[in-house]
Amino acid sequence: MAVELRNVSKIYSNGAAKTVALDGVSLAVSPGEAVVLMGPSGSGKTTLLNIIATLDRPTSGEVRIMDIDVTKLSESQLERFRLKNIGYLFQSYNLVPYLTADQNVALPLMALGVKKELALLRARVLLELVGLEKAARLYPHQMSGGMQQRAAIARSLATNPPLLILDEPTSNIDLDNASLVLGLIYVINRLLKNTVFIATHDPDVARIATRVVYMRGGRAYETAEPPRRDFKVDMERAAAVYEKLKHLDELIGL
Repeated sequence: MAVELRNVSKIYSNGAAKTVALDGVSLAVSPGEAVVLMGPSGSGKTTLLNIIATLDRPTSGEVRIMDIDVTKLSESQLERFRLKNIGYLFQSYNLVPYLTADQNVALPLMALGVKKELALLRARVLLELVGLEKAARLYPHQMSGGMQQRAAIARSLATNPPLLILDEPTSNIDLDNASLVLGLIYVINRLLKNTVFIATHDPDVARIATRVVYMRGGRAYETAEPPRRDFKVDMERAAAVYEKLKHLDELIGL
């Protein structure tokens, strides 16, 4: 399994008051799946994402990522594991304002020790993959919300992570950009064959899913069959860019 959760619970305490964010969630996800988590605010979607992303620890239960029990790793081990294996797209993009788009995307690679020149080269190819090849030298304030979102997606792919996690990827952008972002996520999942988790309120996002999991009251309920995947994307162009990435990855050692 790419990700396996066994009876995972998360309880937040505030004095005598307790809030059950997750209540015995079990889930097994194979490599290459695209899992969409849906449900109302407070249902446990983001808590579950953060636990899968190793940004938070469960109160009880076991979390295995690529057959590693991450609940037993130290904080320093988790930081290294996360950097190499998990790409996370935050709702607010979290781009560094004083860095250009290619510098933002290159940051995780340089944190891994990749030489700056190679890191920036891979960053520019990733920006090309998301349709921002002409925006590589722009700063976040010079980009629209949709462009910032795509730059953040490119950054989440910087280290070629096998696990990609996206929190409400269409919530802060207009309909046209939302459709573009969904198409990109679909292409990325198909080409890179990474495992994708998406938390969303937007039912349209479910179209890119191989599985849909509904969250309510901290519990997970899986649907019998995902919606039809009917995106119109330029897969030929994306595949050509992907070939550039594969060549670079051999040089970098990703």
